Amino acid sequence: DILPSEIVGSLDVYKSPYCGCCGAWEKHMQAAGFTVRSHPVNDVPGQRQKLGMPEAYGSCHTARVGNYLIEGHVPAADVKRLLAEKPAAIGLAAPGMPLGSPGMESPTPQPYDTLLIGRDGKARVYQHHPAR
Repeated sequence: DILPSEIVGSLDVYKSPYCGCCGAWEKHMQAAGFTVRSHPVNDVPGQRQKLGMPEAYGSCHTARVGNYLIEGHVPAADVKRLLAEKPAAIGLAAPGMPLGSPGMESPTPQPYDTLLIGRDGKARVYQHHPAR
């Protein structure tokens, strides 16, 4: 399913000022049409908690787009799908830092899942990404 390019918006990214892969993910999101506003923070886990993303799904950055939180290296296509479908949820997460995800390009990519985090804090697989 191809989603219309107008399903984008402003993305506020809270990240460590010293993280290079977060910047690479921001470039991926910009290339997909999102307006990215970067907010360097010294306490990423504290910011994640303040925003409302459960720590269990933590990664190196947390972003807000519309009423949703995006945790980690979630592909832009998954974010666009989220914004189109508008599920009742906290948002999406790609826990950890999976090799091969946007911003974590690698010669040895691994399969990973984008998780939909429900308002109850429980996760289900939203999109599976095979190793490419």
